[in-house]
Amino acid sequence: RYQLCQGAVGMKIAILGFSGCGKSTLARLLGEKHQLPVLHLDSVHFEAGWVEKERSVELREVQAFLDSHDGWVIDGNYSNLEQQRRLAEADQIILLELNRFVCLWRVLKRWLTYRGSTRPDMAADCNEKIDGEFLRWVLFVGRNAKKKAQYDSIAQSYPHKCIRIRSVRQQRELLEQMKRGN
Repeated sequence: RYQLCQGAVGMKIAILGFSGCGKSTLARLLGEKHQLPVLHLDSVHFEAGWVEKERSVELREVQAFLDSHDGWVIDGNYSNLEQQRRLAEADQIILLELNRFVCLWRVLKRWLTYRGSTRPDMAADCNEKIDGEFLRWVLFVGRNAKKKAQYDSIAQSYPHKCIRIRSVRQQRELLEQMKRGN
């Protein structure tokens, strides 16, 4: 059903999407399946205690990762962290655009799972947290018209290598297809 790139040395996969859509989980699964290094941009953006890194430091880290790997899986939006390069170099772009209430449910579930600890795709000592600002981001701010237009533009610019996932059913189908190896 989905035109997935076939596993090969040097395969590059970019995963973008709304908060709570499952970008990091999908990145981890694809990295394991294809034995590719995975970069979670949230772990690049934050230092211990949810402190945001200097933009120049983040940029150097992403550039070094891109320059030093023939293949990779990178999850996260961060348009100012080599997004154009990531998209251009990617063999596959996956856009996760699930509805806000599914994302909210997943964020709450993630918080219950990891509260008091740091999830594997985050920087050290960034204990899972949830607050009003983040809930507003998940429900409204992070899925505004500009973000949706950006995803539309990416899909139009890279139609031959872009998969858009807009429902839990489609996401399950993609995961099943990956498990079958097609």
